[in-house]
Amino acid sequence: MDTPIAELSFEDALKRLEEIVRQLESGEAKLDDAIHLYEEGTRLRQQCAARLDAAQARIEAIRLGPDGRPAGTTPFDAG
Repeated sequence: MDTPIAELSFEDALKRLEEIVRQLESGEAKLDDAIHLYEEGTRLRQQCAARLDAAQARIEAIRLGPDGRPAGTTPFDAG
């Protein structure tokens, strides 16, 4: 991979992570290669999680007033 992980879009990082999973599941990678793939996959997973957390922090829910009309926004709460 030529592009640093931090510069990949979420979609590109996820696509690369899926490729790594396929390679590891195939069992064809030599041990050293498998270790490097696993380490890269871990960094990609962390990058994807950070991007999702950042996106979630930007999402806001529309708050409705007693009359059912929009009355403002509140931060998104996934919990």
